[in-house]
Amino acid sequence: MTISLGHRSPRLVSPVRSSMRPASSGNVALWLIAAIHVLLAALLIATLVSVSPASAADAGACTGRNVLDDLKNSDPARYEQVVREGDAVPNGKGIFWKIEKPGMKPSWLLGSMHVTDPRVLQLPPRTQAAHDAADTIIIESDEILDEKKASAALMTKPDLMMFTDGTTVEKLLSPEDYARLEEGLKQRGIPLAAVSRMRPWMIASAVALPACEMERKAKGVKFLDQKIATDALAKGKQVKGLETLAEQLQAMADLPTEFHMKSLIQTLELGEKMNDVVQTMTDLYLSGDIGMTMPMLKTVSPDSKDDTNDYAAFEQRIILDRNKIMAERGAPILANGNAFMTVGALHLPGEAGVIELLRKQGFTVTAVN
Repeated sequence: MTISLGHRSPRLVSPVRSSMRPASSGNVALWLIAAIHVLLAALLIATLVSVSPASAADAGACTGRNVLDDLKNSDPARYEQVVREGDAVPNGKGIFWKIEKPGMKPSWLLGSMHVTDPRVLQLPPRTQAAHDAADTIIIESDEILDEKKASAALMTKPDLMMFTDGTTVEKLLSPEDYARLEEGLKQRGIPLAAVSRMRPWMIASAVALPACEMERKAKGVKFLDQKIATDALAKGKQVKGLETLAEQLQAMADLPTEFHMKSLIQTLELGEKMNDVVQTMTDLYLSGDIGMTMPMLKTVSPDSKDDTNDYAAFEQRIILDRNKIMAERGAPILANGNAFMTVGALHLPGEAGVIELLRKQGFTVTAVN
């Protein structure tokens, strides 16, 4: 049973000391960063906190390394295991899919990565052509089209984003972890005082983003989903959302504060390794090897028995529940044909992924090279 933080004041937990942590750094933080809608952090941090392009730029350029390249050289057997695990994931190959049903025009499904990386923003020719020819564009949340309006709407439910009972992140962290957090935010041009009352998952997302990503966001560069929707709107197309930002925030709020604090600490412990994780995720995305993402993450942060229950609750609430919402709300729009739908790439694969759920609703969904 999960705990909804959105409808009550959170219980003040004791500062999380090093001695209370799992023996090994579990993969909770990495699953969080991989699967959660990072555009929320991008949107909310950028609009609620004053991050100047100059201060963000001081953090430096993208410097991540592909961890799988290193693994292939250092541990070939483990690398081959990752490949096998990735190959075994249903629908784990490809980010662009064709959706068909008798009597209607084909529609298209793009798995997205919610970042501003220029390589990600450049859609392949066939994908771009499908986007341009579509009548309707479907994205996770159409509220991202107007960041200020979206932020204003979310501020009517401040308890989804912030502690409203006087709690601050300083009260929940050990002095050591608090200092780490302050330094991590400083490197991204974010003053700790500006986010001290924010929910831990929002802060973790901001820390996890590479400095170059924060710099581009500070300069106003749109992330992929936002660019797709904005371009469509400029061409007079209809843009429809599958979720509200409040629903996405509520999904995170439905997980306990302790879970989010553990994720935040693990993110801090990984430090600059997060740049390598994001770089590798991007490389896998561009190659279409989505199924290898989770096996790769496990090599960076091995499973811990203490994390099993945490991850089960996280997977159900953040991934599986939302997969169902995306498929159920997307199906009636897709039934009209000639639509272009884009959702986070990690929502696509798996037996309970969006692709399989659409197939169960009578659609034929096939990968497009």
